[in-house]
This record gives sequence, C-alpha cells and structure tokens, in this order.
Amino acid sequence: MRTHYCGELNQQHIDEVVSVCGWVNRRRDHGGVIFVDLRDKKGILQVVFDPDDADMFAQAETQRNEFVLRVEGKFRVRPEGTNNPEMATGEVELLAHKLEILNASETPPFQLDEEEVHDDNRLKYRYIDLRKPEMQYRMQLRAKVTHFLRSWLEGNEFLDIETPMLTRATPEGARDYLVPSRTHPGAFFALPQSPQLFKQLLMMSGMDRYYQIVRCFRDEDLRADRQPEFTQLDIETSFMDEEKIMAMMESMMRGLFTEVLSAEVDSVFPRMSWAEAMERFGSDKPDLRIKLELQTISDVLKDVEFKVFSGPASDPEGRVAALRVPGGNELTRKEIDDYTDFVGRYGARGLAYIKCNDVSAGREGLQSPILKFLPDEAIQTILERTGAESGDLIFFGADKASVVNESLGALRLKVGQDRGLVEAGWRFLWVVDFPMFEYDEGEKRWNALHHPFTAPATDSPDQLEGDPGGTLSRAYDMVLNGTELGGGSVRIHNLEMQHRVFSLLGIEEQEAEEKFGFLLTALKYGCPPHGGIAFGLDRLVMLMAGASSIRDVMAFPKTQTASCLLTQAPAEVSERQLRELSIRLRKPQGDN
Repeated sequence: MRTHYCGELNQQHIDEVVSVCGWVNRRRDHGGVIFVDLRDKKGILQVVFDPDDADMFAQAETQRNEFVLRVEGKFRVRPEGTNNPEMATGEVELLAHKLEILNASETPPFQLDEEEVHDDNRLKYRYIDLRKPEMQYRMQLRAKVTHFLRSWLEGNEFLDIETPMLTRATPEGARDYLVPSRTHPGAFFALPQSPQLFKQLLMMSGMDRYYQIVRCFRDEDLRADRQPEFTQLDIETSFMDEEKIMAMMESMMRGLFTEVLSAEVDSVFPRMSWAEAMERFGSDKPDLRIKLELQTISDVLKDVEFKVFSGPASDPEGRVAALRVPGGNELTRKEIDDYTDFVGRYGARGLAYIKCNDVSAGREGLQSPILKFLPDEAIQTILERTGAESGDLIFFGADKASVVNESLGALRLKVGQDRGLVEAGWRFLWVVDFPMFEYDEGEKRWNALHHPFTAPATDSPDQLEGDPGGTLSRAYDMVLNGTELGGGSVRIHNLEMQHRVFSLLGIEEQEAEEKFGFLLTALKYGCPPHGGIAFGLDRLVMLMAGASSIRDVMAFPKTQTASCLLTQAPAEVSERQLRELSIRLRKPQGDN
C-alpha cells in the first residue's frame, strides 16, 4: 500500500511519485489549501491538498485527527520561507494526487500532544497512547535491546531454553499467582516468580550456558519499578566463578550501550562491598552520579549529654550519621521542614541540622538548635569529618542503623536531585560481599538476604552454622545510576550445604523435601558448580529510555492495583467455569 514511510523521505526522493500511509496528526485549512501532518512509526510528513482536484479536496476537508489515510503524490521541496526546523522532514512535503481514507476516527479521548493526561486514560486507551512518538521510540528501543542481548548471548554459546509457566508454588519472597487445575481438583499450579530452580536444573542437565527472556509473576504491592508481571533476562552458567560471570556481564552491557545508545561506559565496572555501600550511601544500590556521602559520627557523640545522639551512638545496633549539603546554608526553614517530613516516611523521628555560616569562626559561625547540646571538640570533629565549608549545611540522622541508612540514603538522593547535583552519564557498579543472612528480630529467625540457593563464601557447613551472621555470600548485584539492574550469585551445588542452609532458615527436612525435593534429588546426581544472574529487562529499558516508570516501557502494563483498565481484568468468571475447577465461592454472611 505504500512505497515509503513518512519519516524516511528526504531530499533524495524529490520529484518522485510516492505512496505513504499513516494517521492524521494534525490538519490545517489555510484559505483554500489543506495541510495534513501524516504520522507513522518513522516520523511525520506534511501532505498538501490543492483545491484543483475538487473531489479529493472535499475528502480532505472531512479528515480529523487520527483518521487513517493512504496518500499518493509527488514529493517536492517546500516553498521558500515555509520550512519547519522542528520536523525532521521540515524542508520537504508531499503534494497529494490521490487520497484514500482507510478508516475514520471518532474524537480521541486525548490528543497525542497533550502533556497532562491522567494515567487511567492512558492505560484505558493504551492503543492510542502507544501512537505517541515517545512511546513508539520506547517500544522500538526495547526491541533493539532484546535483539542485541539475544545476539550477544547466542554469540557466546548461550542456549535460549524455555522453562514452564505452570509450576509448583515455592517460597520466593512474594505471594504466588495461583492457577487452579481442572484435572487435579483442589490442586493449584503457581506462575513462576522466576525460573531459579529450573535454570539450576538445566545446569545439572549439562546445558552449560542458558539464557531466557522470560515473563515472571509476583502478587505484591506495586510501585514505579514493580508490576505483577514483568520480564527478566535470565542467565545461568556452569564451571564459571563469580569473577568470570561478572566480567562476561560487563562485556555484554558495554556492548549494549555502545550499540543501542552510542554511549560510552566504564571499561571496568567499579566494585564496592555491601558494608561499604551502606556506610557511605545508606543504600545497597547507590547512585554514584551524586557525590554526597554519609559520614558516621557515632564515636564522636556517644558520650554527649544530648540523648537523641548519645543513645543511638552507644547502641551496638544504632548509628549517628551526618550528610553535608554543599551550599545548603541557603535552605529556608520551610525547606528544612519539608525534608524532615520526607525522612519521616522512612521511620526517622526528626532531622537535626547545622547551618555553617562561617566555619572559621568556630561555634559562633554556626547556626542550629542543637549546638547548645554539643561540646566544642565534638563540633570541630564533625566539621572536619564531613569536610564542611562556609555556606554548607549538615543534616544528622540518629536511630537504629537500618532507619538511619534508609532515611539519610533517601534524603541524599532527594537533595541531590533537588539541588542539581546529579552528574550526567552512566555509572555502573557491582555491589558484592553481601551478608548471607539477615536476622528477623520479630520472628527470631534467619532469612536469606537473596534466596536460599545462594552459595556462602565458605565451603564448610560447620563454619556456616557456627557464625551465620558473620558469613558472607557469593552474591553480586549490578547497579546503574542508583537502580538495581540485576542480581545473581554462585549457587549451592553441594547437597549437605543446601540442607544446612535450609536448616538455618528454619526449613525442616520434611518441608524441604515437600517443596524442593526434586532439586535435592538432582543434587545427588553429579551437579556441576554453577552460577548466574537475572536482569530486570523492564528496568534496563526504562533507564535507557529516560522514563520514570517501567510502565512507560511496557506495551500493556497494569495499574497500581494490579488491574488492566484496557481489558477490565481481573474479572469474574461464570459459575460453570468455577464448578469445572472444583471451586466454590463462599457467600457473604446473610445471603441465602
């Protein structure tokens, strides 16, 4: 139906007769001449309808936004003085000779150039929203990313192997989506939260190198980077340690950003231990584009009379930390109060501060309600440790270490964004040396920081049981600009070690056999050393596209309540379908 796309026509096609198809992006009637901006996936082209052809001109007069057209005509240079530098095709146009209206359109619920469109409308009429140039770009970018990743992995001898969508429910940290079985009344499949166990089984099957771009499902509360169904790039290898796996993944990411974005990234990604990341940034996924860092000052304040500081400073599980804000002395009282409210969302009970008017003047050059509680020596040490200069402001966090890390870590990001302290570029980072376990004080038990199949950084089960809190894991996370792109680890390939880990996690032998019996059996039959990683494909594309949510790089995402406004899912099903699945809905009390 067409000879060219609208956006690919240029000066080389002058005087050619061409055919184009697309949607009416805009129609303008200029006193006897009608101009239509015709849009397709490659751009916009101005089409001119001359009144000399009365029938065609009459058809052109009926056009409205989002009509679907096929236009044939002569391609030409625009008349002098009519160029549009904002359009890629702004120096050329198509003089129509033939017009075919392929389909009319009702007035759309929103215009494609509207900046403020409610998310509910965007999702309900997603097929219109996807026509926007920025959405077209994002979908094309996503396709380029997946194409490159497949090509790179296959070029490095990885096999694309599918794993089941209907599987057994296993504890992965979130609720499963369950699927009732018609042929096994009362029994349920679960949709996979990840292919973790299956990809380990593939290594035990001798597949050596596996990958899959796979859909995963988690029934959990949503936020900007979470959806009930999402896509992972899943990777597993045999006979490779973490050093080899990380080096290979670095190479893949460097190639991806060079090929798709023509962007340069570090030749070697820096590494940072989990402990160092928490100490300096309060986060295990620090954004290295922001140079602000937390400074621990617990040792300086543990003996001061000010209990707000000395209490957490003396607590083995507490922390007192400072965050210097360059030029922050200009912050108003309202702005400081707003930041106080902000850290309150993360459990902080307040936000102390010191304004540094003139650090050379000592105490007299400082301004803060807490100065009267602090001795001169402590103040001077805080100024030196934070590197504060005149005109700066210092924020303080004092509480349990987890609260201080989370609240000041979030404040660091917000202050950096608010004050324009985020540097341009792509800053990759490996976070390594994670603790193997974290202790849940409420339930008085150990939990796996990653998952129960992550290998500890010891080959001795006895050493693991002797010091579970001090044992590190062989896990690694790739972070980009403050977002965790992917996480992986070397896996447990020894049956005794797997049993010991389960035992520490409170998974008794009977429960382990019930939930993971197939994996435990497989470990008995020659399991190779193996490890891998899984990348959040949606997050990766979101960052590369400069979008703020993974919903903006997914064709048909769900809402914050895990519903689809387009198809009105989830929806009730008939009584007949429920009976076939041996499901009976409990009626509300009071119903007959």
